[in-house]
Amino acid sequence: MVDKEDLNRERLELVLEAAGLDLWENDLVTGQVTHKATKTFAELGFSEAEMVTELQDIYGLFHPGDLDIVRQAVADHVAGVTPQYRAEFRLRSKAGEWIWFANYGRIMDRSSAKPGKRLIGVTFNIHDRKQKEDEIAQINRQLVEQNRLLQELNAALGRLAANDSLTGLSSRRTLMELAANECKRSERFGHPLSLLVVDIDLFKAVNDAWGHLAGDRVICAVAQACAARQRHGVDIVARFGGEEFVIVLPETDGASALHVAESLRTEVAALQVPANDAGATVLVTVSIGVATLRPVAGMDFEALLNLADLALYRAKERGRNAVHCAEVPHGGDAAVHWLSPAQDQAGIARLN
Repeated sequence: MVDKEDLNRERLELVLEAAGLDLWENDLVTGQVTHKATKTFAELGFSEAEMVTELQDIYGLFHPGDLDIVRQAVADHVAGVTPQYRAEFRLRSKAGEWIWFANYGRIMDRSSAKPGKRLIGVTFNIHDRKQKEDEIAQINRQLVEQNRLLQELNAALGRLAANDSLTGLSSRRTLMELAANECKRSERFGHPLSLLVVDIDLFKAVNDAWGHLAGDRVICAVAQACAARQRHGVDIVARFGGEEFVIVLPETDGASALHVAESLRTEVAALQVPANDAGATVLVTVSIGVATLRPVAGMDFEALLNLADLALYRAKERGRNAVHCAEVPHGGDAAVHWLSPAQDQAGIARLN
């Protein structure tokens, strides 16, 4: 007849084997291992003889980075801080590889006459799970890095979209967005807003005579002259397309805008832009159309831009290298006024 205790032991071993668990027991008083986790050692590649002769110090197999964690987990359970002992750690196999295991245990005799002696638990292999966790963690790190790079790329693309790549001025798209808001603000508060449309005269002739590199130098030189008059944080200076620029001047009436335009025209006419490395230079002029928004007129930015563009067209018609102003009379149609290069500052003021 099978002994009941032996039967229970066999049943327990079958359950543990089916669950992949390896039973162990430690005497916390003497420090002896009263039941070794032999299946774990076998899984690490050690023979039964090696378990007896070479594996007296189980802690010698623990990864140095995990040893303190395991000891602290045991100490917390012994002290009653935790209801169970739980720990995850790496053990060195006979071949020198680090294999992940986990322990689950509990002091079984806390309520006995000599409590806290028998620590019984199970060890089980979690290496596959840890590898998957590491793979997921690596994937997550890669995703974080890719997201960071994507954000940097989007920011760079945003800067490229916001600014003209050749001149560094605001792009046409940025101009249309910012200027539309400025027009609304001007109308809301009843403040003036002026607009300059600047076009390089006979630019095609520069490209034909000196090439596109010289043409780019001319564009950049005029762009710098436009930007030099910018009140940072107030005005908007943009390359509108090709050889054309737009300057938005908030809080600026027509007379002040004409002063800015004439000063810009004069400075550009004095430029000598390097055409090549041999020392040749290109002389360049601009024509400028000026329009000032009157809040009572109810104009949006596109209408104001068209008005300034019409003034620019008149400047081109009358010989170029000139400033023309289109003013919106109260309740009337646009009237275009001509300003020749020879007129003095008093004449500029009178035209407004």
